Amino acid sequence: MRKKKRIGSTALMMLLVLFFYAPILYTVIFSFNDSRSLTRFAGFSLQWYSKMLGDRTMMEAVFYTILTAVLATLISTVVGTVAAIGLSKSHKIMKNIVSQINDLPIMNPEIVTAIGLLMLYSAVHVRKGFLTMLLAHIMFCTPYVILSIMPKLRTLDPNLADAAMDLGATPFQALVKVIVPQVRPGIISGALIAFTMSFDDFVISYFVTGNGVSNISIIVYTMSKRINPSINALSSLIIVIISVFLLLSNIIPAVAQRKDKKDTTGGK
Repeated sequence: MRKKKRIGSTALMMLLVLFFYAPILYTVIFSFNDSRSLTRFAGFSLQWYSKMLGDRTMMEAVFYTILTAVLATLISTVVGTVAAIGLSKSHKIMKNIVSQINDLPIMNPEIVTAIGLLMLYSAVHVRKGFLTMLLAHIMFCTPYVILSIMPKLRTLDPNLADAAMDLGATPFQALVKVIVPQVRPGIISGALIAFTMSFDDFVISYFVTGNGVSNISIIVYTMSKRINPSINALSSLIIVIISVFLLLSNIIPAVAQRKDKKDTTGGK
């Protein structure tokens, strides 16, 4: 009886995995299709990747996507790290209030955030373009960085920074050389999540960008309105990059944690 239940559970799990990943596999496979058909595989070919690389609009979208993701990640990681450390030293009431405010952008529907930013930019007469998209990405990436660092900060001795300053360190040295190394896994996880969130964002980017600036998600949405197999190649590019960063977001913190544990035990 137990064996039958185990087989049934395994089969159900395999069906669920197939249901979730079949569209992704379908997109990747048909990105190598030799014909324009999106339903019949006529043979292996790299022509759609070649056309994607030769399309200036697509390459500009890839450039803006990577540039926005990198800048948003760097800025939100610095801001989020400083904010999380400062929040950990705040009064309990203030900490709870700010934590609730920080969770709001994460729980808030993206369409509501997008419309709110659109109205804000219109109210202050800011011309939509690369800068408005970058600011929006920094805004929704920073809470994820703070959320990734806070659990690590809770495990630290609250007197760690004071002890470092008693030994002659300046406040900045205590921050950079004592606190930051202790929360490095959380910082790395937050940065990788921020990059992933920024790289594949569509809803907010669609509402806050303009002046000929588009990211990959917007281009894919535009191309989906007509039959263009290059959309499969572009979508596959997104899948590969996001998959790599998701793997890194799990591997790097684990490796760093194992290294810290090894250093703590003296290599035993």
